Amino acid sequence: MPASTRHHRALAVFVHCLGILAAVPALPAAAPEAAAAPRPPAVTPQPTAVAPRAPAATPQSSTNAPEPADATPRPTATAGAAVTRPPVAMVARVTEPTPPSAPPAMAPPSRAPASAPPQPVTVAVATESSAAPRYRIQVRNVSNSTLDTTVRQELPPGSTTTAISGGGRSTPTSGSATEVTWRLRLPAHSTTTLGTALAATAPGQPLTAPTCAFTGDGSRPYDCATATWQAAATPAAEVTEAPTWRRYPVFLAGLAVLLLIGAAVFWVWRRRRGRRVTAAALATGGGAEDGRGTIYPRPAAPSPLRRRRTPPVWMLVGAAVVVLAGVVGTAGWTATRQVAAIDTQKQPTSGAWAGTGVTGSLGVPLRESAFEFTVYRMICGAPGTAGKADGGGPAPANGRRCEATVGVRNVTGDHQLWHSELQRAYLPGGRWVSTDESATRTANLGRDVFADPMAAGTRMVLPLVFTVDGRDPPQQLELRSGVFSAGVRVHMP
Repeated sequence: MPASTRHHRALAVFVHCLGILAAVPALPAAAPEAAAAPRPPAVTPQPTAVAPRAPAATPQSSTNAPEPADATPRPTATAGAAVTRPPVAMVARVTEPTPPSAPPAMAPPSRAPASAPPQPVTVAVATESSAAPRYRIQVRNVSNSTLDTTVRQELPPGSTTTAISGGGRSTPTSGSATEVTWRLRLPAHSTTTLGTALAATAPGQPLTAPTCAFTGDGSRPYDCATATWQAAATPAAEVTEAPTWRRYPVFLAGLAVLLLIGAAVFWVWRRRRGRRVTAAALATGGGAEDGRGTIYPRPAAPSPLRRRRTPPVWMLVGAAVVVLAGVVGTAGWTATRQVAAIDTQKQPTSGAWAGTGVTGSLGVPLRESAFEFTVYRMICGAPGTAGKADGGGPAPANGRRCEATVGVRNVTGDHQLWHSELQRAYLPGGRWVSTDESATRTANLGRDVFADPMAAGTRMVLPLVFTVDGRDPPQQLELRSGVFSAGVRVHMP
């Protein structure tokens, strides 16, 4: 840039100063200590001579004692570079601070899945092939000690017992349901077989009777099982074959043959009639006045044109109106039936919901997207008996606690979480309450059953407690694994 004038030179100096100031921050900053201290040269390791030991001194007089030899040989000026080492200054190297490493891309380890501890008492229920409902219950003690247990079997509503083995007692429960109770003392590694028989019911009606084994005081379940009795299939009545002439295929085939024969007869008749008309026309030819004889027939006179008859307009319009009215009526009737078939109380089972909603009764296993739920028993206390649980809020004045014995099985190949807020008990009028977490923890001996996920393929039998108000017990239980799961609904007797 040529600076011919004073202000041009001043402007050039100012621009150069700005460029220097802008380039200074980009220069690497060196530590003053590292810049001041010279870097030591790299020294390759070489074998060093072993220092000779000093000879053992013999005791002599102090006057003749020679000066003690130094244990370490002193370097001399004639020694090589391999013997003498230059003094190295110990300088602390200043390194730049290492930035913190980025967090790992993998997710933090999840909570360990919970697995139900093995229960000392197991239950198995089976039905017998009989005309009336009969159940066989096997209670097994797999522990090394004698246990007191209480076995309860929930009978279907409206059923009555005809025989109970093992000293069981039948007692009515809420509603029209009945419960059979046994109090047993099970020796170690023993199996006890119980049985119940019910009165005959309507044919084709399945009956489900869930059974649970509880501790001696009946507060905590060991294990539960269920079985559904169905009447033996009755042999189908022998059906006699209809006569040949009454069978539809034979009837249709005969009708088709008759139509073909009729069409053939009509075609033959028309052909013969045409021949007769032609012969009559030839026979009635012209006379001798035409001068040419009767060898060549006289052409027939043209017949008058006949107008084709068409249906009247009023008939066409009436037929169109009838057809239109029939189509509109059929469409309206079909739409009305489809709209009337929509159940407004049914839970949605498509769209954002995962799986299909299932509804069942007590003791029937119901499966949703992740879990298989089975409600074995539901019992409610008297109104006003719901006290304040440990860590819970105050209960309603007329509230009571209803405890449901539920079996949960993880049917997926991975551990699954479930939440207390999604387990609900529905009361009359559409009101519902969620699980009482503090009361449920107390019923499970201080264990939070919702804290850890369930391992794949595991099954747990546990009590769920619901705090309700009023005198009416819950009518339905809604259980689900996740927020978007369709869940299952269990009707209470």
